[in-house]
Amino acid sequence: MKRVILSTIVISALLFTSCSSDDEPVNSVKAPATYKFEREGSSTVSFSGQTTRIKMATELITALKNSAKTEADLDNMFAHTEGATNFSDATLNASSKNVRSKTAASTDFYSANTTEANEIKSQFDAWIKEQVDVVYPNWNTDAVAGTAGKIQENGGGATRYVNGKGVELNQIFAKSLIGGLMVDQMLNNYLGTAVLDAGSNVANNDKEVVEEGKNYTTMEHKWDEAYGYLYGNEANPAEPALEADNFLNEYLAKVNSDTDFAGIAEDIYNAFKLGRAAIVANNYEVRNEQAEIIREKISDVIAIRAVYYLQQGKNSWATDKAASFHAISEGLGFIYSLQFTRKSNTKEAYFTMAEVEGLLQDLIGTGNGLWEDTTPTTLDTVSKAIAAKFNFTVIEAGS
Repeated sequence: MKRVILSTIVISALLFTSCSSDDEPVNSVKAPATYKFEREGSSTVSFSGQTTRIKMATELITALKNSAKTEADLDNMFAHTEGATNFSDATLNASSKNVRSKTAASTDFYSANTTEANEIKSQFDAWIKEQVDVVYPNWNTDAVAGTAGKIQENGGGATRYVNGKGVELNQIFAKSLIGGLMVDQMLNNYLGTAVLDAGSNVANNDKEVVEEGKNYTTMEHKWDEAYGYLYGNEANPAEPALEADNFLNEYLAKVNSDTDFAGIAEDIYNAFKLGRAAIVANNYEVRNEQAEIIREKISDVIAIRAVYYLQQGKNSWATDKAASFHAISEGLGFIYSLQFTRKSNTKEAYFTMAEVEGLLQDLIGTGNGLWEDTTPTTLDTVSKAIAAKFNFTVIEAGS
């Protein structure tokens, strides 16, 4: 049974009502200084499930570089079941949550498109299988065109482990998961009206009817779950410092550190705060406006990093194959993530699955992939195709 809170204290979230010059009422909501929201002195912010999945994904990505792991080991980390000892963290083992079930699983994009959802999940499964079947057996073999193995960056740099096409599967898996899990769940699930306004959510939020045993309304919680996929591994999520995980949080920091895109992290954080304050204030117009800002900015992050890594790969292509393959492999993952982006005020991604597959086909689809078919010209062509759909240039993103 749900209960109704009659008295509410909202820290720092203020609702103002004023009149415009033509005397039409205009409601505005002021964002709090930090992502802190309380009711009767207790926090109403909760996203533990998102933190759990970020931690599970972190262990899985690390495990992909452990050649002692079996396919079953990795599959079980991806599709964990409650009580199974798949992780080093006992709290993760005890959890009923897993990463695979939330990959390509948003309401807006995949609830009525299980065909593509299953194809995407199968692609992640296939990368795991190829890592175990093809890359692990050649862990101590020098990689050459057509043969998986190890390849070291110049000057005694990092050793990379690639398949026969020169692709680091752990990198394409990790960067694709940013889109398939974090971006899809944020932009196409929790920030969408199909989830925020589902059932009696609006009526309950208007009346402050909280979930049974909880201190938050369902709408508040859904918005917080979107927030958790970006900031859920922060030491102090209310005041995020970034670089708190190796997924979207890290790459938002990297894009923000580029002078061409400075301020994007603050824009996203402010939109999350104002949107949450708008929910408290029952102002769903302001809430929806902030959701669109977040969709636009997060989509930018994915596209910018895709172009950045293709350009970095181009820069070292002639002189350092290992460094080039590493960068392009990261770029391939961000390209895969483009299908989970979201154009503002639409229900469309910037790139469809077919368009993403076309870009990947251009880079690694034939022959020996990065060893032979991917040239500086190809990298520039794909970079321009991505940038053309966004409001930035290849030069801005690639530097």
